[in-house]
Amino acid sequence: MQRARDASVVVAGRTVGRIERGLVVLVGVARDDDADDVTKLGAKLAGLRIFDDADGRMNRDVAAVGGEVLLVSQFTLQADTRSGTRPGFSPAAPPDVAEPRYEALADDLRARGLTVATGTFGAAMEVRLVNDGPVTIFLDTRERMGAPTWT
Repeated sequence: MQRARDASVVVAGRTVGRIERGLVVLVGVARDDDADDVTKLGAKLAGLRIFDDADGRMNRDVAAVGGEVLLVSQFTLQADTRSGTRPGFSPAAPPDVAEPRYEALADDLRARGLTVATGTFGAAMEVRLVNDGPVTIFLDTRERMGAPTWT
């Protein structure tokens, strides 16, 4: 997830999703991700206080600053690079599982009152963004790949 000043997704020369201020969320769905993971991630994204308040401290969430969310599916986040030099993607959920989870995350964020733009699932996309800060945070709903987890 990255805090952005401006971001867009282009597919085949056409802009399919665009936000101004807000969050760019690159979403990699793992084989064992389920509906609970979607809900946890939606709550964390909506509530994460990474935008500056009047004192310049990260103390406001995306809704509090009138921000938007751009979700981009990215199975390569599930790459297994533990051996060799060619990543394996067996940890990634197959498209028939990943796409509904990705769409459910978009729906969850919209239900929380956020404006959500998306890329095109499974397409070759150009993701363009101006990272604000820069602020980039790795979120995982479970302890995988040494990432922190939360409850």
